Amino acid sequence: MEHREYMELALRLAEAARGQTSPNPAVGCVLVKDGRIVGMGSHLKAGEAHAEVQALRMAGEAARGATAYVTLEPCSHHGRTPPCADTLIKHGIESAVVAMLDPNPLVAGRGVARLEEAGIEVLTGVCEAEAKRLNEVFIKYITTRKPFVTVKTAMTLDGKVATYAGSSRWITGEEARLEVHRMRHEHDAILVGVNTVLTDDPQLTTRLALGGKNPIRVIVDTTLRIRLDAKVLTDGEAPTWIFTTERADPLKWERLEEMGVRVFSTGNEAQVDIDRLLTLLGAQEIASLLVEGGSQINSAFLHAQAIDKVVSYVAPKLVAGQGAPTPFGGLGIQEMNDAVSLVDVSFEKIGDDIKITGYPVWG
Repeated sequence: MEHREYMELALRLAEAARGQTSPNPAVGCVLVKDGRIVGMGSHLKAGEAHAEVQALRMAGEAARGATAYVTLEPCSHHGRTPPCADTLIKHGIESAVVAMLDPNPLVAGRGVARLEEAGIEVLTGVCEAEAKRLNEVFIKYITTRKPFVTVKTAMTLDGKVATYAGSSRWITGEEARLEVHRMRHEHDAILVGVNTVLTDDPQLTTRLALGGKNPIRVIVDTTLRIRLDAKVLTDGEAPTWIFTTERADPLKWERLEEMGVRVFSTGNEAQVDIDRLLTLLGAQEIASLLVEGGSQINSAFLHAQAIDKVVSYVAPKLVAGQGAPTPFGGLGIQEMNDAVSLVDVSFEKIGDDIKITGYPVWG
């Protein structure tokens, strides 16, 4: 097997734990000696053994003289676990193939340098693009201390998220809805506006056949209009955080906190400040945020240039209606030349629906 094939295996190992390692990256490691795989591992949870350590445990004495294929530069600093670069050196690794350097300022090339200083031959850049896409969340969070924001929408072929009467269940098919629950499982937090809570009373939980991780539920509510009997406040399925402003009723604020809800203020503005919201989430180690809001919330993130990724499901249905809502509301953009373009766009058929994924280009 060539370098790329072993690295692709390491990437698959890392991919299997996507969403479980936050705020750490997803990492895979494969140890190869004399053309034979002697150890494999992946990082499963923050604070637990890193991928390199898992692979070394499997390899045992066979690790000495082996080549380590790692999807992310081995760490060189003491965090919740010892430096992986030192561990690889200690176990006698002969060479290392690294997909991408670690964007963490605490590492940023120091791991590779430490390996090379110990006489270990290091090759970097194998499957680098794939590794960066795998850890797009970690790269954004570790360099900005703000979460990676994915806006998910579901609409009919004529661009509607509900009929003029407000009926929206269901736009997409069962396969697409199942995918959305997988997305929830992979994100630290899910965000909607208070209008969605008042209208639909959603749970915002992960419902998969084999279980899954519920994200923290984030509600944007400028004046604390949320009902105290809303499911997100009473079902106990996941923590709920509310972002509001100084215009909120202090007595209701106090009541919500008594119910175990965390309430954050973004200031005195007429609306919740999106950039401040993201800064506060980042300070709480929220590395990934899934926005499933209505047209007002989506538009607020758009105008704040706070969207990192768009995932849109388009159903082969037509409902028409000038009053039927669309995924993004507000006044919108005046000139087509100023429209926000998406790059790295991909298309996938999910059941009868089409999934479109892309990354906005700002500026």
